[in-house]
Amino acid sequence: MNLPERRESRFPFPEVFDWIEHPMFGFRPFGQIVRIEDYVAEGRYVLRAELPGLDPDKDVEITVGGGVLHIRAEKSRKVTEPHRSEFSYGSLSRSVTLPATAKTDDVKATYEGGVLEISIGLAEDKKAEGRRIAIEH
Repeated sequence: MNLPERRESRFPFPEVFDWIEHPMFGFRPFGQIVRIEDYVAEGRYVLRAELPGLDPDKDVEITVGGGVLHIRAEKSRKVTEPHRSEFSYGSLSRSVTLPATAKTDDVKATYEGGVLEISIGLAEDKKAEGRRIAIEH
């Protein structure tokens, strides 16, 4: 008998996170969360967000202010009535604190294959020299 290969996970019960995100169990007063990944490459902060099935011109809004990047989207349900649907519909949102050196006047966004990619230029990070602070008595 061949048993299926077991996937190793760093969490003892990875399904718990799926349950938490389920609309019946999850608490999201402001909509569903947008799944993201971020990294720094070639002097830019890059954030990628999963937003499949959306029209970026109509359904997605990106704003930057106060050192925070905001992504808001709306996924509308089609009129058809399936027997079962596990798709998520409604408002999606995510706010991410930007690196301190982010240049908010240098932001670019693209959407391809259901993935929104936002890149923000970074200023050179000058190493701040530390100094001792005197304590007043």
